[in-house]
Amino acid sequence: MATLLQLQLVLVIALLPSFWILKANGESSMEAPTNDYPFFDPSIVSSPAQAPPPSIGLPPQQEMQSPMAVLESILTNLGFQELAVAVPSLSDSAFYTWNGPSTIFAPTDNSIRSCGVSCSVPQLLREHIVPGIFSLDYLKKLAFGTKLETMSTGRCITVTSASSRDGNDTIVYIGGVEITQPDFFYNGLVVVHRLEGFISPLSPFSCHIERMTPLSFPPSQSENRTTAQTQSINTPPSPAIMRLMLKDAMLRLHNNGFTILSLALRIKYAELVNLQNFTVFALDDAAIFSGGHAYLNNFRFHIVPNRLLMSADLMRLPTGTTLATMDHGGDSLMVTTGGSGGGQMRINYVRIKTPDLVYNLKIAVHSVYLPFPHLHPATVEFGGMGGNLYDATAAVGDSSIYNSKGSADNVAKGSCAASDKGCVVEAASAPKRHRDTL
Repeated sequence: MATLLQLQLVLVIALLPSFWILKANGESSMEAPTNDYPFFDPSIVSSPAQAPPPSIGLPPQQEMQSPMAVLESILTNLGFQELAVAVPSLSDSAFYTWNGPSTIFAPTDNSIRSCGVSCSVPQLLREHIVPGIFSLDYLKKLAFGTKLETMSTGRCITVTSASSRDGNDTIVYIGGVEITQPDFFYNGLVVVHRLEGFISPLSPFSCHIERMTPLSFPPSQSENRTTAQTQSINTPPSPAIMRLMLKDAMLRLHNNGFTILSLALRIKYAELVNLQNFTVFALDDAAIFSGGHAYLNNFRFHIVPNRLLMSADLMRLPTGTTLATMDHGGDSLMVTTGGSGGGQMRINYVRIKTPDLVYNLKIAVHSVYLPFPHLHPATVEFGGMGGNLYDATAAVGDSSIYNSKGSADNVAKGSCAASDKGCVVEAASAPKRHRDTL
C-alpha cells in the first residue's frame, strides 16, 4: 500500500513542471492544430460561412444597387462594349426608374457595328431589355408569337421557337434572331442572353400585331352588306405562315380553358391550313361539358373562312349581314342584331361573350355563350327591322325567341344550352338536315 502511494506521488511531482510551462505560455500549445487529431481544425469553427462568389467581380457596394445601376459594369465585363457605352445615355429616360429584375438580349459588338449609322445604340439597347427574369427554360414554355414589352415603352419583341435539327432541343428566337448563348450571365437580378445579330428597330405598332397587316382591315360597306358568300382577300394563301399561326392559336387556346377547341383545330388542320385566314366562334370547355355538345357536332358552322374579323370589324357589320361558314350544308351565319346601334350585337341570336379572345396574323377567335342555332331565312326577323323584337338572352337559347311570335309556321327545337343537337330553328316544312360532326 505504501509503495502504491509513493508511486502516485512521484507521478504528480513529474507532471507539475509540464502544467507550469503550459500556464506560462498561455496554453498556446493547445491553440495550434496538431496532426494528432486530423478531424479537428479550429479554423473551421472560428471562420464565418463563406459568401457566394461575387458576380463578375463587381465592387461590394454595387452589388446592393439596382440592376440598372450596375448594368454598365455587367456589360463591360461580359464583353458587350457597344451596349455598355450606351448605358449612360439612358439616364434621361424612365429607364432608371425600374428597380426590379431584367432580361437583356445582347447582340455582339460586331453585330451592332454592322448596323452602321442607321442604328441608335441607346434605342437599340432599350429595345433589347425586358423587365423581369426570362430564363431559357421559361422562354421555351411561352406560346409561339408571345410578345414582351421592352424598356422602350409601347414596343414589343416577339418570341418564337423551333426544333433543332436533331429534334432533341428547342431553339428560341427573339425578333427572328437566334439566342446562341442562353443564360450567358445571371446574378439573381439580371439575366443576359447572347444574340448572334440584333433585333431590327421596333415599330410603334409592334405590340399590336393586327395593326401591322392589312388582313385585319375592316371590309368595305359593300362587302358588309352582301348576302352572298364572303369574298377572300385576293392574295394567295400561305400555308407556311398559316401553319405557324395555327400552332400559336392552338397553344394559347389550350392554356386558356379551350382545350376542346384546340383539339378541334388540330383535327381540322388539313382543311384550315389552306385558308387565307379565318374567324372562329368558340365555346370554352366548361360550356361544352355543361350541355354545349351541339358545338362539336356543328363545329364547321362556327368557322368563317377567308375573313379575319376582329371585334371592331364585327361591330361594324349591319343587321342582316350573312357570314359564310364551312358548314357542309352551305348554311351561313347572320347578324341578327348589329352593334352599330349601341345594343348588344348578336349573331344567330347569340351574344358574343369574349371578343378577340385569341388573335394573330391569320386567326381571330371570339368566345360565345351558346352554340349557334341554324336559322331558316324565311323565319328570321331582326331587331329594329320589323314589327317585333325577338331577343335571346345570353344564358337562355330556348324557344322564347320564336314562340313569342305565336306563329304556327315556326318551330324551335330544344335549347341551345341543354340539347345535344343544339338549338335548331327552321321552317316546319323544311326537311331535316344532316348535321356535321367533328
